[in-house]
Amino acid sequence: MKDIYLYAETDEGLTREEIKAALLRSLEGRNLKKVLILPPDFTRLHSGAGFITNVYYHALAEKGVQVDIMPALGTHVAMTEAQWTAMFGDIPFERMLIHNWRTDVVKLGEIPSDFLSEITEGLWEEPVFAEVNRLVTDESYDLIISPGQVVPHEVIGMANHSKNLFVGVGGSEMINKSHMIGAVYGMERMMGKDHTPVRRMFDYGMEHFLKDRPIMFVLTVTTAPGGSIHTHGVFIGEGRECLTNAVKLAQKKNIDFVEHGLKKCVVYLDPEEFQSTWLGNKAVYRTRMAMADGGELIILAPGVERFGEDEAVDRLIRKYGYRGRLKTLEEFKKPENADLRENMGAAAHLIHGSSDGRFTITYAVKNITKEEITSVGFNAADYDVLSKKYNPEKLSYGYNEVDGEEIYFIPNPALGLWINRETFEG
Repeated sequence: MKDIYLYAETDEGLTREEIKAALLRSLEGRNLKKVLILPPDFTRLHSGAGFITNVYYHALAEKGVQVDIMPALGTHVAMTEAQWTAMFGDIPFERMLIHNWRTDVVKLGEIPSDFLSEITEGLWEEPVFAEVNRLVTDESYDLIISPGQVVPHEVIGMANHSKNLFVGVGGSEMINKSHMIGAVYGMERMMGKDHTPVRRMFDYGMEHFLKDRPIMFVLTVTTAPGGSIHTHGVFIGEGRECLTNAVKLAQKKNIDFVEHGLKKCVVYLDPEEFQSTWLGNKAVYRTRMAMADGGELIILAPGVERFGEDEAVDRLIRKYGYRGRLKTLEEFKKPENADLRENMGAAAHLIHGSSDGRFTITYAVKNITKEEITSVGFNAADYDVLSKKYNPEKLSYGYNEVDGEEIYFIPNPALGLWINRETFEG
């Protein structure tokens, strides 16, 4: 299939009719009987992948094709029926298959230690097994469709493409070690970039273990000003080139430079999307390159009710907390802390979710106690109090003045990356 690239001519983005036409064109000339779709889950609601999945489902089902849909959960909890309907519309809930990252995977092969040492500049020297959900290797599927958003990401640099396979429907080995490799190499060295060590590791997995599988990527570049999805580009292809082109557009649309370090930044977490600090800490990842030393990051988190997305990770966060890179690595190396070493993804998350003492992080919450928040290393505040002062419904994206003080407001941290231009150019 020849790649299909669609660019919006205006800031309003592509129309649904334009997107649908491109999706239907990608199916032309195919004789299909059974298709697997791997969309992101509800935490990527603004990717536009829900609409894309719906179009493919109906177009294929009308031709008598069996369509199975398995959200790329990674380590997240399974979608509820309400989330499914909100994202995928009228696709029957029973079409959902649930990925289990601990039990549903097969090993494809080993990414060798010498390659990993080379791409990480000697910072990582252990081999990594590439794992995916067994359905990805099921030859009864004529086509595997992998839709999702290309956007700055703390672990890989730019999300999606092969990440949707090796993490979204991947296994514990690949998830844990890829996250730890990213943490050891340095998040700030990778965010917003394409050919990072973690991306090169996933590219290796695609080239060596999945090149013969019929996988079609449908990549979007979106923004969501005011909560409304604007799709600026759709990139459809079966190789690497569709990602390369999507990254170039995402770097223009999803990276915002601030002119100086932010002394106070307020981030709002939609309660429908963010119920854990595991997800909510995108507020930390995506702003830390914009925060000034000694600044304050305030996270308005009305829906946060736990730390981890599953019980095992929740226990680890409660035990070790967000104490900074050096403290986490110190705990990681202790012989008695086997629980942390066996969950490298959690260790990496603890590193990413800390400011390393550069600025303070205050979580304003409703559904979890302030004592719990402070116990893991954050400051805590009452949501009702802070949301009156920093009302997310009245603040505008970007700079605002509140009680004579300049603050920077971000309504959804998942859709971008913010960088201090002064330090970036320096």
